[in-house]
Amino acid sequence: MSIRINRAAAAVIVALGMGGTTVAQCIEGDINGDGTVNGIDLAYVLQNWEQSCPAVIESVTPSQGLPSGGTPITITGAQLGGLQSVTIGGVPATNVVSVDPTTITAVTPPSKSLGPKDVVVTTSAGSATLTAGFVYSPIEWGTVLEVLPDPEVVTDPEWRERIVATGLPWRVRDNASQIEMLLVPPGTFMMGCSPSLQSACSPDESPVHEVTLTQPFYLGRYEVTQAQWTAVMESNPSYFQSPSSQVPAEQVPNRPVERVSWNTIQGFEAETGLRLPTEAEWEYACRAGTQTAFNLAPNGTNDDGLLGQLAWFGGSSGNSASQTRPVGQKQANNLGLHDMHGNVWEWVEDRYGSEYYAQSPSVDPPGPINGANRVLRGGSWDFYSNYCRASNRVDYDPGSGSLYDGFRAARTP
Repeated sequence: MSIRINRAAAAVIVALGMGGTTVAQCIEGDINGDGTVNGIDLAYVLQNWEQSCPAVIESVTPSQGLPSGGTPITITGAQLGGLQSVTIGGVPATNVVSVDPTTITAVTPPSKSLGPKDVVVTTSAGSATLTAGFVYSPIEWGTVLEVLPDPEVVTDPEWRERIVATGLPWRVRDNASQIEMLLVPPGTFMMGCSPSLQSACSPDESPVHEVTLTQPFYLGRYEVTQAQWTAVMESNPSYFQSPSSQVPAEQVPNRPVERVSWNTIQGFEAETGLRLPTEAEWEYACRAGTQTAFNLAPNGTNDDGLLGQLAWFGGSSGNSASQTRPVGQKQANNLGLHDMHGNVWEWVEDRYGSEYYAQSPSVDPPGPINGANRVLRGGSWDFYSNYCRASNRVDYDPGSGSLYDGFRAARTP
């Protein structure tokens, strides 16, 4: 009788017989790597005779699909021969095919619930499980990064419950633009005047009025960067394209794009399927449950002296050094959104009306029907803290874009 073991099998046997240490081989059959094929090697073979190597799942591609099922997937791993079944979330997959001992193809079954599901492959030698190996999501345009909100980011349990109640994943990367987006759940808030300790409100911030947003929406975790804009539009209009003593060259692409007009942004939207938030959506997301001038988590603040924790802004007390900064360097608000105050002004969808708040609908306000200019919110790197307040509004020609103006992308699920 002759026994022949290939190198891969020998390595597995060595791992079993020598405490998990794999010894390098130079001769086929030299299992312990001592340079000689002899009785010691045979002893390892006999010691592990008829033992089975456990099945292992390394990946599932793609890793997400619709809850209606029907997504073709490829499961890769090791020791996947002798296939008996594949289940996803405990439900048998269909069209299961064993391509070879390292590859299985299948089609996902329907799921009654969203979220991550375990993928289990059962073989003649046992079962292998990839925990949360496949995510059921209604999102076709993006890649799910996290289904449930991170408690370290969304610290308020009520907000987390509201996000989960939508049935939508919390953190998603938009496939067309690679923009990371966070889910904002529907809700009701008071929109309008929030003075700071140093600054009163402007007349167009009044009256304060109740607004209800009935639908969830996704909003960019950060302002759109120069790199993201350039990848889609193949040009970079920004003024701040050079490094500085505060911003090294490798971080310049992460500065927010600026010198973009409202009109130009429409081209970006057409290419990606994204949109601008409405003015009400922007303020609701900015406040994130606070009713103060600035959205410093968890309860907000009216203290202009604390704005530097949240924003890059200008003026005598500013911190921007007269330039934009890479996104995401300042503290996030209660929803995990960065730079809602300062850095660059953010265009929103609405036309501007100085007296619109007095007649605004209380549910899903769309902004004025008429008006030449469009609204920008949030302040910027060259503006005083007053302009960075959550309720502050400015308007500008939609055909013009300055080095103060950028935007944050939104998306309807």
